[in-house]
Amino acid sequence: MQALWLEDRRLRMRNDVATPEPPPREALVRVLCAGICNTDIELTRGYYPFTGILGHEFVGVVEQGPSGLVGRRVVGEINAVCGGCSACLAGRRTHCERRTVLGIVGRHGAFADHLILPAENLLPVPDAVSTDAAVFTEPLAAALEIQEQVRIGSNDRVLVVGDGKLGQLVAQTLALTGCALLVIGRHDAKLALLTAGGIETGRADRVTRGEFDVAVECTGNPAGFAVAQRAVRPRGTLVLKSTYAGALTLDAAAVVVNELTVVGSRCGPFAPALRLLAEGRVAVEPLIHARYPLAQAVTAFEHAQRPGVLKVLLDIG
Repeated sequence: MQALWLEDRRLRMRNDVATPEPPPREALVRVLCAGICNTDIELTRGYYPFTGILGHEFVGVVEQGPSGLVGRRVVGEINAVCGGCSACLAGRRTHCERRTVLGIVGRHGAFADHLILPAENLLPVPDAVSTDAAVFTEPLAAALEIQEQVRIGSNDRVLVVGDGKLGQLVAQTLALTGCALLVIGRHDAKLALLTAGGIETGRADRVTRGEFDVAVECTGNPAGFAVAQRAVRPRGTLVLKSTYAGALTLDAAAVVVNELTVVGSRCGPFAPALRLLAEGRVAVEPLIHARYPLAQAVTAFEHAQRPGVLKVLLDIG
């Protein structure tokens, strides 16, 4: 089959990759469409020593698996877990001690004609949700994870730092809480998408020290982190949402003196994300900036890294 292959931080197209054979309890999925994520880009920069097929945001059709899923459009939770380790038994399945992660850790991903995942990871896509919209299920779920970890209500002042792909989704999901929300970024066109949805936006100079109860860092760079940390009031909460290669400089003394809560936030719940898409409560398709066939995936990656670009899709099936 055709696949985008990462090895030694270099991407190349391959046409000689064998179609995977699903082991027991796993399903074979023909990929229809997949999205390029910042995590995929960071993997090419050495975020994690991965060799194989990248990609974890996808929509596909089940070709082999449980009869109730065969022929249906599906999305898939990306962590494949053992179910028996201490983390799984304690309900921390996304931190399974023996997990593989689609296109990230020990499991080939979605930038290929086919992929395999445990059948329990697959969720049918409602008929009301387009394939383009459904591609956003995984990052939308990641955005919703913040509200699984931090209680946010209408009286809270919340800052989102970053107007990129993830920041857009985080902002839209937080806006549903009714909180006093401000999103800051560097790109007028990106901020305009949020403003059109009734979300207050601005530049970093809008932020006053200690103004916010919660700040969510979505830039993946030290400058964004510094703004977010400075913005949080004493005993406030700082949520780190980005994954990126390289070290981060932390003002640890300020964390201690201000008694900040620092929360790392990763994968989230798929079912609520699909419900939001089906109900039309988030606008994701305006975030699509470009699409390419799988054969042009290397060019698509280059496009995805240009300044100001949001989501780039790969059309596969």
